[in-house]
Amino acid sequence: MTRDDALGRALLALARGAIGQKLGVSGEGPPDHQALDAPGATFVTLFGAAGLRGCIGSLQAQRPLRDDVRDNALKAAFSDPRFPPLAKGELAETSIEISLLSQSRVMHMASEAELRRLLRPGIDGVTLEHGPHRATFLPQVWTTLPDAAAFLAELKRKAGLDAGFWSPQLNVGLYEVTKWRESDFAPLRELL
Repeated sequence: MTRDDALGRALLALARGAIGQKLGVSGEGPPDHQALDAPGATFVTLFGAAGLRGCIGSLQAQRPLRDDVRDNALKAAFSDPRFPPLAKGELAETSIEISLLSQSRVMHMASEAELRRLLRPGIDGVTLEHGPHRATFLPQVWTTLPDAAAFLAELKRKAGLDAGFWSPQLNVGLYEVTKWRESDFAPLRELL
């Protein structure tokens, strides 16, 4: 996926604007970009002083990109079950990252060893699905779990499966992301 910084600025401004509006903090309207009306799947990740502060996203492009980012930003800020809702006083210290997902390639692997050989650390996001169990890790997770075996073990645990679980019926999805962080565009936060 080609990185379009104008799109990144628009997505980040859209996310911050949606959260700010919900908290009663006004800011400038987001820049417009023609890609915002096209279907898109995103994850919005929030970082506070202590690290991760919320992360919610979509795996499939089923609505316009602008709607996907707004909704995921609000859910990351106010509905991530791992964190209390974002308070107004936290917004200024919160950093936003947007990940735009490519279309997932669904695969069926005979063994975990086969999947490990195929994975590209730092590049591939992975989704595992088996019956009611489903979880994903964005490619960014490779920075904390750089070993493919550990990465897959933690992803299986996240899905509610045993770390050693494997089945030929396990659905594996691989995708890439284009990501933008507010720190990539330092002036952006001051404008909003």
